[in-house]
Amino acid sequence: MTDISTATSKEIATLAGGCFWCLEAVFDQVKGVESVESGYMGGGRPNPTYEAVCSGTTGHAEVVQVHFNPALITYRELLEIFFGIHDPTTLNRQGNDAGTQYRSAIFYHSTEQKTIAENTIAALTKDRIFSQPIVTQVTEATDFYVAEAYHQEYFARNPSQPYCAYLIGPKVAKFRQRFVDKLKA
Repeated sequence: MTDISTATSKEIATLAGGCFWCLEAVFDQVKGVESVESGYMGGGRPNPTYEAVCSGTTGHAEVVQVHFNPALITYRELLEIFFGIHDPTTLNRQGNDAGTQYRSAIFYHSTEQKTIAENTIAALTKDRIFSQPIVTQVTEATDFYVAEAYHQEYFARNPSQPYCAYLIGPKVAKFRQRFVDKLKA
């Protein structure tokens, strides 16, 4: 496995925390994040479709692949945001979204990312940040499949859609309030 941080000035973080629309809407606003793509990872079926992933039979999780500049935001800081915007204590569920495709997972791209993820979870556990145990999986990144075009920038293009207005909008507002120092100008 190549250590991305030594190969380039840009890194990739791949995160699953329920619906990818929610994660993408938040990480698009983070200083140092250059791009965010919604997609699928962690399953056994090549080239899965949204419908197949939603069936729960492919093993994939809805993920975002975050391309970021570590000189502007660290991987650890991205994980702090990640743990601040979803519930890492519910197995295969985020709110009303249930199934393995909505699991909490960190797909690491280097041994350094794996160590940072494990240390972050250990620190959150030690500090009792959550009242229940963290169930976030820390797993090596596998093939990433970009989600269909209509999923990309979904919240930005559909802010008035009911799911966006009632679920994603408040999550983005909570992020903006809690992590004001991490917002893009």
